[in-house]
Amino acid sequence: MAARRDFTSESLAAGVRAGDRRALARAITLVENSEPLAYELVRELYPETGRAYAVGITGPPGVGKSTLIGSLIRHVRAEERSVGVISVDPSSPFSHGALLGDRIRLADHFLDPEVFIRSMGTRGHLGGLAEATLQAMLLLDAAGKDLVFLETVGAGQGEVEVIAIADTVVLVLMPGSGDSIQALKAGIMEIPDVIAINKLDHPAAKTMLNEVRSVLALDTESAWKPPIVLTEATRGENVPELWEKVEEHRAFLESEGLLEEQRRRNLAGEVFAVASSRATAHLERAVADDPELRRLLDEVQSRQLDPLSAVREIMRKVFKVEGGDGTGAG
Repeated sequence: MAARRDFTSESLAAGVRAGDRRALARAITLVENSEPLAYELVRELYPETGRAYAVGITGPPGVGKSTLIGSLIRHVRAEERSVGVISVDPSSPFSHGALLGDRIRLADHFLDPEVFIRSMGTRGHLGGLAEATLQAMLLLDAAGKDLVFLETVGAGQGEVEVIAIADTVVLVLMPGSGDSIQALKAGIMEIPDVIAINKLDHPAAKTMLNEVRSVLALDTESAWKPPIVLTEATRGENVPELWEKVEEHRAFLESEGLLEEQRRRNLAGEVFAVASSRATAHLERAVADDPELRRLLDEVQSRQLDPLSAVREIMRKVFKVEGGDGTGAG
């Protein structure tokens, strides 16, 4: 095996295609660090992607997502399917890497050669994280994984961006948790395709089931109604039933011709999101480096110039675009 420093774009691509764990780990690190080699690698492997099925697992912290993923892996591995897991964690304030505590719950699977688990830190910029997560998912796809689980630590806007690249989204809630009720109120019920209420033994489990049902009943237009499954992740109870609902959603998407359409939409959205993020960074640098543009901001802040007039000037100067008021007019 080549030493780490000896990896080239060609040897890394060959290693990823062969499902080599070391090559895959190195490739994902390159992606996380936005290294130029990562772009070459993803560009070369991209035509070979689109085969893995991505399942997003999201929900408030502490509801048992990692434990549930561990049980789901055990179930799908019994069907001899290879699995990749990307766990998106809050950054450590010291190392800026991912905090690995929750991954202990997935430790049973670390020695399985057909399971690849990777934690990714948010590093303080969720937009960049969505980009890195997509590229890591593409690498796992190119490595021949049948399934890729994407786990996010919460259910805020940033997590929604990450989870948008999944084919099926499972929202995990827990009875007796204020966070779970907040998730219901925050309109997060628009996100899931399948809902798991973990800790089925909890006295409030049935109450929560009814609450979630009543929220879902407000949507009378969607063709797919998210099924709700009561689970106990620690013991693996009802995990096969939960997976059955994921498979039913996949069958629904495929039978309605929606899977390809959804993937096309998600990928287009990701292209726009990344382009927008780059454009914002370019704009901030341009304004910081240009005294005239900084003066425009000063004038807005001192109320000498209105914001839209400033936008028009900045768009004209930085992007050579006439009209920054949304009309396209000069």
